[in-house]
Amino acid sequence: MSSDDTLPGTPHEPGDEPGDLAGDLAGEVEGTTGSGLAAEKAKRLQKIDELRTTGANPYPYRFDRTVTLAELRDLHGGLEAGVETDFEVAIAGRIMLSRDSGKLVFATMRDRDGEVQLFVSKAVVGDDAFEAFKGLDLGDWVGVHGTVMTTRKGELSVKVQRCELLSKAVRPLPDKWHGLTDTDTRFRQRYADLIVNDDARRAFRIRHEIIASFRRTLHGRGFIEVETPVLHVEAGGAHARPFVTHHNTLDMQLYLRIALELHLKRLIVGGMERVFEIGRIFRNEGISTRHNPEFTMIELYQAFADYSEMIEISERLITQAAIDATGTSVVTIHGPTEQIQVDLAQPWRRARMIDLVAEATGVEVHPSQPVEQLRALAAEHGISVSPRWGSGKIIEELFEYTAEHTLIAPTFVTGHPVEISPLARVDRHDPYLTERFELFVGARELANGYSELNDPVEQRARFVDEQAAKDAGDAEAGTVDEDYLRALEYGLPPTGGLGIGMDRVAMLIAGVHSIKEVILFPTLRPEQF
Repeated sequence: MSSDDTLPGTPHEPGDEPGDLAGDLAGEVEGTTGSGLAAEKAKRLQKIDELRTTGANPYPYRFDRTVTLAELRDLHGGLEAGVETDFEVAIAGRIMLSRDSGKLVFATMRDRDGEVQLFVSKAVVGDDAFEAFKGLDLGDWVGVHGTVMTTRKGELSVKVQRCELLSKAVRPLPDKWHGLTDTDTRFRQRYADLIVNDDARRAFRIRHEIIASFRRTLHGRGFIEVETPVLHVEAGGAHARPFVTHHNTLDMQLYLRIALELHLKRLIVGGMERVFEIGRIFRNEGISTRHNPEFTMIELYQAFADYSEMIEISERLITQAAIDATGTSVVTIHGPTEQIQVDLAQPWRRARMIDLVAEATGVEVHPSQPVEQLRALAAEHGISVSPRWGSGKIIEELFEYTAEHTLIAPTFVTGHPVEISPLARVDRHDPYLTERFELFVGARELANGYSELNDPVEQRARFVDEQAAKDAGDAEAGTVDEDYLRALEYGLPPTGGLGIGMDRVAMLIAGVHSIKEVILFPTLRPEQF
């Protein structure tokens, strides 16, 4: 809203100190008096009682609006200043600002799509309705019938003829300028954060557009969207510690899925050829700016393809999503120590893991080397290694400690050792490496893909190695999934597979630093009331 026709206003009653409500909402004790939260809530609850004594319902069942506020602006945004129309509308939204000018009240209404000014004239609505409107509080939801107009300064407005309270806000809004400054409170009270924080609403609009874009792109390529079980008998498809639950009726232990992979590849065996799923994944791990115990992944599998197609699809999906969500393929990438602008439409770098380690350490490495040599190199760089790790696992640790943080611009890291890639095919040119890649942007992994291992005999041997590692104490190692092996015995055609972390893609395109900014309700420690 322009400042021509409404003053900024404040989202607290006259006499309140500007920071009080924000502080109370951020977790201060509610037992304050005077201008505090408890007093404000009591005042609003009294208004509800007064409405009910008159027979009014402060929480009616429905309201039939004719346009959203975005549609209203699309239809009438070109009106010249000082124009009154006879175009009648019914709109609904939350009151965000209000200014009383005697016989006129100017208010800002907001719905999901935008804002518009309400022009309330005492001469039009009458004395009682005018006083009732003045009695509304910021945060109240209202439905308005009126006509479209512009003020003399050109502000698109609705001249109110009738206003109906749709939901009384008992708790006042956080202060618009001080806001919810504590990040934990913002994430815990996301409902309040979305009301007052334009950046939060923008981030989740972008997230929605990204997911919609992914679906459009894949549908255009002939992929079928499917759903697979969340409860798994075997925790497979990734290296991660699972959440464990119990099914009472069957008296059996189950795991919340740590990946979508193994069930989707069963569908390729069944002949579906191109499938994808966007689903929630659960990993019993730590919480940080880039990790949340439950997060969203997309996994897709394409028959008769290999990892090279998956690299191409990764670039196309993410680049198109940036364009669809923000109108440009240029993104700002925040690394640990630097920030750069990158046009995602340009080709992305590709480099083997062993070559990146060599660049970082000055020493050539390869999984065929004796493990003692790699343990010594790790020790030189202060990296502790487990006695049971082979050369491939130590190379991965060397990469993570010495090279990963340098991958700011989009980079496909390829050629992972066989030891750390139990579901990927061996590289057709090097039996110690696999046809696998991980995509890193801003020193964060965004995607993982490979030519899928489809030899049931070799897959069983890999699973047996995984089971041995688990039995030796590796809680993230896999097990022998007999049903998946049975599926492979029916024949998995040559297949390319890809998994992308949707939350991290949203972080990239929205330009935010924490995964909590793109998950509506991130995992937090329990709140103490």
